[in-house]
Amino acid sequence: MGKIAAKLLFIGAVMISATINLSLASMPYSYGEIAGQDSVQPIMAGKGHPFVCTDYTQRRVFIVDEFGKVEWEYPARNCNDIWILPNGNLLFNTGNGVKEVTRTKKVVFNYESTSGIYACQRLPNGNTFIGECDSARLLEVAPDGRIVKEIRLLPKGVKGNGHFMRNARKLSNGHYLVSHYGLGVVREYDASGKVFWEFPAPGGPHSAIRLPNGNTLIACADRIKNASLTEVDPSGKTVWEVHGDELPGISLKFLTGFQVLPNGNIVMTNWLGHGKFGEAPHIIEITRDKKVVWTFFDHQTMKTISSIQLLDVNGDVVNGEILH
Repeated sequence: MGKIAAKLLFIGAVMISATINLSLASMPYSYGEIAGQDSVQPIMAGKGHPFVCTDYTQRRVFIVDEFGKVEWEYPARNCNDIWILPNGNLLFNTGNGVKEVTRTKKVVFNYESTSGIYACQRLPNGNTFIGECDSARLLEVAPDGRIVKEIRLLPKGVKGNGHFMRNARKLSNGHYLVSHYGLGVVREYDASGKVFWEFPAPGGPHSAIRLPNGNTLIACADRIKNASLTEVDPSGKTVWEVHGDELPGISLKFLTGFQVLPNGNIVMTNWLGHGKFGEAPHIIEITRDKKVVWTFFDHQTMKTISSIQLLDVNGDVVNGEILH
């Protein structure tokens, strides 16, 4: 290679490097201490939010400040759903149960089952909605632990399995929206347990919520290797979607929880299990035109974030004012 050609290649490499660095610099970083390292490493890009989250693999729930620092944590095996209640307590699932815990770590509500549990929700009447996966039951449980309503989604004597359902929500119309991960479908059941509406989601639906406009937003996993967040109207028509490697420089591995913000942005949790530890951000906030405005990627403290609620968004979760 001639000297002139080599010099041109060197200049080109410097220009490319400068372009990449300028692109990264356009999104401000926050920094935090990374355990076992002498230096301080960036753990998120963009303007952060304080939040609560579950980490299925670490078996803990966390409260994290806007700079990415863990302020509080509590053990919770196989945790996948979490809420901050109006009284400041945390409500979350624990593998085979659901707990409400104060900030001083006092347990004030506890439900235990032999079935796996992935979904919980505090209802306006003070009861707690619980979705039991293996038993295929939707329950409403009183504060004293009594089951006051039971809906069986399979015939009597027929059991579900560990993949039967993931997240579920009771809707304001008294119906129930259930993500059937193993069946590859989201279903809305009426108050008696009859199927009222359904939408096929072959990627493996993990979470679904009903939006104020009547559409349904669905987070799908990796069963067809193309994780996605999809909004469909009541007729089943897809009106918006983000999936796979569509976001520049970010790979969606297995979408689990999410929250829709008042400004229309969506914060998604990107579960990094199934051999994907450390390969992508845990949390991604995007605009409706799919611009990334915040990512969180503390891969030392956390492994597989699966559910999130932001603490700087006002609203009463019990009355459905937080879209989560």
